[in-house]
Amino acid sequence: MTDTRDHTVDLFHRGRFHLVQPAARGHRAGIDAMVLAAAAPADFAGRVADFGAGAGAAGLAVLSRCPRATALLVERSPEMADFARKTLALPQNAALAKRANVLEADVTLTGQKRIDAGLPDRSADFVIMNPPFNTAHHRPSPESLRKQAHVMEEGLFESWLRSASAVAAPTGSVALIARPRSLPEILSGLEGRFGGAEILPLHPSSDLAAIRIVVRAKRGSHAGLRLCPPLILHEGPANRFTQRADAISNGRASLFGD
Repeated sequence: MTDTRDHTVDLFHRGRFHLVQPAARGHRAGIDAMVLAAAAPADFAGRVADFGAGAGAAGLAVLSRCPRATALLVERSPEMADFARKTLALPQNAALAKRANVLEADVTLTGQKRIDAGLPDRSADFVIMNPPFNTAHHRPSPESLRKQAHVMEEGLFESWLRSASAVAAPTGSVALIARPRSLPEILSGLEGRFGGAEILPLHPSSDLAAIRIVVRAKRGSHAGLRLCPPLILHEGPANRFTQRADAISNGRASLFGD
C-alpha cells in the first residue's frame, strides 16, 4: 500500500511499524499517541485496550516497545476502524498484527450492551485512551470525521473512565492524555475506580506552560497522588526534540521510567 489522495502510510518508531491514516481528514496520529503508549512499563506483557484507537497508533506503539504484549484497538467510527484494519493488513506490520485485533465499538456503552459489543469485564491489563478533548466552542473543524475525533461530548471523561474501570483487571491500570484544564474532570472520573494517580505534564519547551498531561492510575491502589517531573519536548534554536522526548516518541524509553 502506498500514499493516495485518500490515505497516507506513515512510519513510526523509526520504521518499526506503519500506519494507514486518512490523508486530509479525520485524526492523524502524532506525538500524543506515542507519548501515551510510553505510559506502559517497559516489561508490560499483558493485554492493552486502546480506547478511541483511530488507525491504531498508540496500541501498536505499545506492541512495538513491549514484545510480549497484545492489543485490542477499540474504535467507534466505522471509517477509522477500517483504517486500523488496513494498518494491521500491511505486510510491514505482519509481526505486530499477530498480537492485535480491531473492535468496532462505542466505549461509552454500559453493562450488558458494552459486554455484547466485545468489551467484557476484567478483560484488559492496561487501558489507554486519547479521547477527544476540545470543547465544542473551540472552533471545531467542519469536516465530520475530524470533528468526531477532536470534540468531546459532555461527561466524556466520566463515561470513558467508567468503562475503563469495568474492563480493567483487578490490578489493571489506565493511562490517558489530555489538556491540563481537564485534570479536575479526570481526577473525578478516577475517584473510587483507580488510585495512585501519577500526573506527568508535557511542555513544548522549558520556558512554556504545559500543553498536555498524561495521567496514569491503578485499580486497587491506595497510594497518594503523585506529580512527576515533566517531559520537555523541544530545546535549542532549531526547536529539536530533547533527547528524552526523542527516545519516548520513537519507542526507546518509557514515560514514567519503569
